[in-house]
Amino acid sequence: MTRKIIHVDMDAFYASVEQRDDPALRGVPLAVAWGGKRSVVLTASYEARPFGVRSAMPLHWALERCPGLRVVPPRFDAYRAVSADLQAIFRSYTPLVEPLSLDEAYLDVTEPLRGGPSATRIAQGLRAEIRSVTGLSATAGVSVNKFLAKLASGLHKPDALTVLLPGQAQTLLPTLPVAAFHGIGPATAARLAAQGIHTGADLRAASPERLARLFGKQGEHFWRVAHGEDDRPVQPGRAHQSIGAETTFADDLRAPDEVVRALGELAPTVEGRLHAAGLAARTVILKLRFADRAVLTRRLTLTYPVQAAADLHACAARLVTPGLFAGREVRLVGLTAAGLGPPMAAPPGLFAP
Repeated sequence: MTRKIIHVDMDAFYASVEQRDDPALRGVPLAVAWGGKRSVVLTASYEARPFGVRSAMPLHWALERCPGLRVVPPRFDAYRAVSADLQAIFRSYTPLVEPLSLDEAYLDVTEPLRGGPSATRIAQGLRAEIRSVTGLSATAGVSVNKFLAKLASGLHKPDALTVLLPGQAQTLLPTLPVAAFHGIGPATAARLAAQGIHTGADLRAASPERLARLFGKQGEHFWRVAHGEDDRPVQPGRAHQSIGAETTFADDLRAPDEVVRALGELAPTVEGRLHAAGLAARTVILKLRFADRAVLTRRLTLTYPVQAAADLHACAARLVTPGLFAGREVRLVGLTAAGLGPPMAAPPGLFAP
């Protein structure tokens, strides 16, 4: 049976919640970010994007590009409340819901609970119900597998519904740059470019064996999705081994306190992903990649699981010691939660024995 997959992605989620809740922020360029020199933009409103303001951009760059930018701190309690509404809507259509974050999910509607047999009509109903319940807009992509559904949702944002049929995908995929493929980030795209692989057509022409030699199993996946193939099921109860986030800096970090601030920017993202998965972490892992490409990791294991951004940040900050750098400059900082399990209702003090 051919699957019917919907990928739902809320539009500029954090910023849209802020604009919904504060009329003074509507229609103006807005960034959600913590304050501070090393802050990064968590979400930019669509009014800010014509100025070149994007998520994960250093806040000082965003302010230079858009002098009239309004900046508000994140309110994760509000975002989690909206996310709970979204999950309830999703699960009223199908039990096969795979959350990716607070504002994004895959749904398998091959055999829906309601809405009829048409995945397109279900997606229309989902988007209308999301707007009615939350006051926010969502973009959806519909196709026969997860890769194509996510690709479809990214083609026309915001507030759009795109259906990508297999025949259309076979025409579109060869024309796309590899960076447009989910799972291929800037670093991987650069490695592919060094091999003369720039487009979907180039990926198709490369043998799966060659890609596997370069990227392991991930390389074989790249070859398959370049052909529109993806047999991964929607997994509502998927077993996470770890959940994390990382960011690469245009200007290398040189001091421990800069790394600690960077971890503070990553912690809310990790909290959101843990919350969406209903998990907490007993182990917090710090990852640093230096300018010479060397990678260092350090971990702290606790006696009880943590989920809150403040706790994740406090644990990771303890791993940042003055001698950790050994004179090297840091290009990338990552924060990962591992040892995952259900959250505790009332954990003790963070560093209690």
